[in-house]
Amino acid sequence: MTAATAAPSPPQPWPAPAATAGVRATVMLPGSKSMTARALVLGAVSHGPSTLRAPLRARDTELMAAGLRALGIHVSTNDQKRWVVRPQPPRGPANVQVGLAGTVMRFLPAVAALAEGPVTFDGDPPARSRPLGPLVAALRAIGVQIDGDGLPLTVHGTGQVDGGEVTIDASASSQLVSGLLLAAPRFTRGIVVRHAGARLPSRPHLQMTVQMLRAAGAAVDDTVADMWAVQPGRLAGRGWDIEPDLSSAAPFLAAALVTGGEVTVPRWPHSSTQAGDRLRGLLARLGAECILSPTGLTVRGTGTIHGIDVDLSDASELTPVLAAACTLADSPSHLRGIAHIRGHETDRLTALSRELSALGADVSDDADGLTIRPRPLRGGLFHTYDDHRMAHAGAVIGLAVPGVRLSDVGCTAKTLPEFPALWSSMVAG
Repeated sequence: MTAATAAPSPPQPWPAPAATAGVRATVMLPGSKSMTARALVLGAVSHGPSTLRAPLRARDTELMAAGLRALGIHVSTNDQKRWVVRPQPPRGPANVQVGLAGTVMRFLPAVAALAEGPVTFDGDPPARSRPLGPLVAALRAIGVQIDGDGLPLTVHGTGQVDGGEVTIDASASSQLVSGLLLAAPRFTRGIVVRHAGARLPSRPHLQMTVQMLRAAGAAVDDTVADMWAVQPGRLAGRGWDIEPDLSSAAPFLAAALVTGGEVTVPRWPHSSTQAGDRLRGLLARLGAECILSPTGLTVRGTGTIHGIDVDLSDASELTPVLAAACTLADSPSHLRGIAHIRGHETDRLTALSRELSALGADVSDDADGLTIRPRPLRGGLFHTYDDHRMAHAGAVIGLAVPGVRLSDVGCTAKTLPEFPALWSSMVAG
């Protein structure tokens, strides 16, 4: 094998910094991934340019921008703080790479159905096992021709989508519903989506979708439980002020809890549809003091972490960091309502049970969640499974347990490329 074709070297384990005292830091976080992704898609299906102020630049959002460009839509990301979307009629043939981004694989097929010509989707190998089939079936039910039931798949766009009424089981991911709603104003008859299945997870993300659709001018009726109706209509390009990514704040705020320190995240909104806003209540239940002021959210550790029994179905992306904190608590914890995270970037329930147990905790996973019984922990290699949230969990453990090494901290580039530098800076003071 020549140098030009040699396989890339495996990532070197990253020593997670241990804290010798309570951390004291103000951490400026980039924009919300969820809001950035939705604003990009809404800008693409609107009339007139849209501007995203303080967006997130990370692998997932870059893949979204690249996917829209592949469809012929102008997306300028040259300015770090101000992205511009200038919509054009989407067109094929095109190839869209989704990486591991659930937003890209679930939000863009409906946009591709509005294109003239075929659009092929594929991604990283683990993405091929992520839930997508219910969305494909729903698009077929409203007249879209698609080859394949999961990645890779090809959407044969005809330039228009009839729309209408459709029933979907979105119990695996609320993104399956959002993916239908975001493009629906461009459908000839709009859309009516009914969820039929087990409990719908991550409802705050659906609330965000509805709220942003309305802000762009869409008529959306969500007054009936588990049903969403979007009327056909002309969306207007607009400016979007992107909130900080509250879920990415989880490890930093947990650092204050774990070390008995104090961390402030500026610009924390007083109300938000981001699931990460639940951190205020959750960290308080774990034993922290949480203060929301005009300058941001400040979390202070009290030196004690309490076990919790909590349903995280609406904020499941917080599970890895909360599970890490619970291994350091003074009593057992039960994290419930999170069966669907087995279909995230990795099977997070199995991965957390395996990796936290390997460091000495007593952690078991069941069909619905995790049971965590704290025991003395030890250092060791913490596998991240190419999952940014797993890396965050390992870093939190490493604050209190010397000798923890992450198998690949680079996976945090999915949503926060600055994570290693921000984390090390925070711990160093």
